[in-house]
Amino acid sequence: MKTTLKISIIALLFAGLVSCQKNSRPNFQYMPNMYESVGYETYQESDAFANGIAAQLPAEGSIPRGYKFYEIEDSNEGYLQAKSELTNPVKDFKYDQPRAKELYEIYCGICHGNRGNGKGKLVEREKILGVPSYDDVGRAITEGSVYHVIYYGLNTMGAYKNQLNEEERWQVTTYVMELKAELEK
Repeated sequence: MKTTLKISIIALLFAGLVSCQKNSRPNFQYMPNMYESVGYETYQESDAFANGIAAQLPAEGSIPRGYKFYEIEDSNEGYLQAKSELTNPVKDFKYDQPRAKELYEIYCGICHGNRGNGKGKLVEREKILGVPSYDDVGRAITEGSVYHVIYYGLNTMGAYKNQLNEEERWQVTTYVMELKAELEK
């Protein structure tokens, strides 16, 4: 009797499970958009996207919005040209001394020192050597030369044209010239 009771219980459970499944009617969907997303044909309605092209390339020779060329080349002659001819248009950007100081301390102070005296943390720990002070007579830096070096780098200093945008580079340049004036007092 015990075996027939076990067999009947198993049969009842199997029948119950099979009877709950009804393939003609799907189960409830609580968030149907997650299961069956709406397909959009994004580029099919326009004649601009003929021949099955999914998106358009920018026009040849186009320039991104807000981009400005820096036309002085990366060479010794370019450095000398920037040193003599390049002027700071920071008046167009409205100089922000606290922000310039912050940018300088982030990108430059680790090597050049927060005062511009060439005694940053890496120099003190002797990780790099030979970082001159901004007031060294042989350097005679100008706004143009500072901007050029920030843009392209010089000797072991790398370029910062990708880390700082044009306005930020000019902010840092103006701050470097302030540090130079303080050191020369």
